[in-house]
Order: sequence, then structure tokens, then C-alpha cells
Amino acid sequence: MDRHLAMRVFVRVAEAQGFAEAARQLHMSPPAVTRAVSALEETIGARLLTRTTRSVKLTEAGHRYLEDCRRILIAIEEAEAAAAGSFATPSGTLTVTSSVLFGQIYVMPIITEFLDLYPSVTGRVILLDRVVNLVDEGIDVAVRIGHLPDSSYSAIKVGSVRRVICGAADYFERCGIPDEPHALVDHRIVAATSAWTSLEWRFGRDGSLPVQVKPALFCNSNEAVIGAARAGWGLTRLLSYQIGPDLVSGTLQIVLEQFEQEPLPVHIVHPEGRNASAKVRTFIEFARERLRANRLIN
Repeated sequence: MDRHLAMRVFVRVAEAQGFAEAARQLHMSPPAVTRAVSALEETIGARLLTRTTRSVKLTEAGHRYLEDCRRILIAIEEAEAAAAGSFATPSGTLTVTSSVLFGQIYVMPIITEFLDLYPSVTGRVILLDRVVNLVDEGIDVAVRIGHLPDSSYSAIKVGSVRRVICGAADYFERCGIPDEPHALVDHRIVAATSAWTSLEWRFGRDGSLPVQVKPALFCNSNEAVIGAARAGWGLTRLLSYQIGPDLVSGTLQIVLEQFEQEPLPVHIVHPEGRNASAKVRTFIEFARERLRANRLIN
């Protein structure tokens, strides 16, 4: 007797609550399904199902064995998928999500390079400044910033980012450089409301130093806020990755670094675990190397 097949048949009969329906779903004949379950019962020495003319019900032993069978079959499927995926060529549609600016600056170059290497893969990128449900929205991989809630998703840390105060050299020449957080009350502030809705900015590794700021300008676009700071109009507070290109070019400078809060982790998150497809596993490995090598988020 093929024990693996017999277990699959038993699980399907239990779920369908009938031999005929299970046979239809498995593309087997009803007698073959009946023989498989009978042989399984004989092998383990226990009755698993109670049969009547109208229904099939699990015995007490059948209830326990059903859960064990499900667990064993899932483990077998995961092992087979992992082995097959090790040699499979990435293909199909790969859907990746991240926050808008992080996606524009860091994720898109990784995606395009990946697609050049694997032309059988089609990319789909969703950039949103909100957390999406990966399973409900059919997303393969997410890049998320911040501490993750407990979940069944797999997560790989690839870096960290900081909350920073920044401005342009022109501004500092005109207005001076704040030497401690409370000095911000004497400076012109541009507040990015999409990221920082609170006017109480906290400093110190544990956030124990609060400062109540009074912005002269509010804007819900991070790009626009960065543009105002770049033009020397005022100071702003953003995540370090959002001004990465400006830090490299020198158009923006960070101040009050010694008062910054604990950095926020950056993770690659995916819902499939060990059962991930070749396209997902290959992309995760590819993105992990690229992101960890980027000094702007490490």
C-alpha cells in the first residue's frame, strides 16, 4: 500500500464527508477510494470512519489521525517544494510592495536589475505609505520599516534607518545650527504630516526627551517637504533613507545626531515561508544582498 496516497485519500474522504465526492475530487474510482481507506485502517489497526448509507463520520481515533495526517502531508509538500524550488528557474509574476519613497529610491533599482537577470519573471510593484495585507492583496514580498508585529510571516532584517533632523547649508549659514533638541523651537520647521502627525518630537535613544515643535509649514508629501528643506526654507524631520540621495550629494545635512532615537529596522517580509516559489526565494536572496550592501540603510 502507498501510505502517502492512502493518507491523502483518507483526508479527502473526511473533508468531503463521503467516498463518492472524494473519488470525484481525486479523479479515482469509488471502489479504489474505499480500498485505500480500508487498507489504511487495517494497517494501523483502528477504525477511522463510521459509514452509514447517508454519511461518513470520523471516529474518535479518526479525528486524532486526521490532524496527524494533515500535518504530515503539509510537511511532505513543503519538503518537495523546497527541493524542487532549489533547481527551478524563477518565472511568473512577482509582486513587491514598500513605502513610496523607499520603493522609488531603493526597491525599483533592485527590481529592474532582477528582471534583467530573470526575463521569465514579470514585475509588479505597489508603492503605498500604509501596511497592506500580503495574503489578501496577493503580494509576494514586502519591504517594511519599523518593528514588526508577531505574525506567521517570514522576516529577514536587511538594515535600519534613523529619524533625523536635516536642512541645507544655506539655511544653517543664515539661521545657525541647533545644538540641542529644544533649540528647534527657535527654527523654522517644515512638517511632513504623512509621516509625523504628532507635533511632539521625541529624542534620545529611548525617546525620553520630548520637544513640542511649532511648524511654519505642513505638507502631506515627503517629496515636497524635502524640496523645501533642500531649498533652504527650513528644517524638517524625516527617516534617513528618504534623504539618502541628498546626503550623498551634500544638498542636505543632518544635525542633532547625538540626540537621535533608536534606529528602526528594515525587513524583507514574505508569507510563504519554506514553501516559497523559486521567483520569491531568488528575489529575496537578491534583494537581501543589495539592501545590506547599501550604506544608506546600514
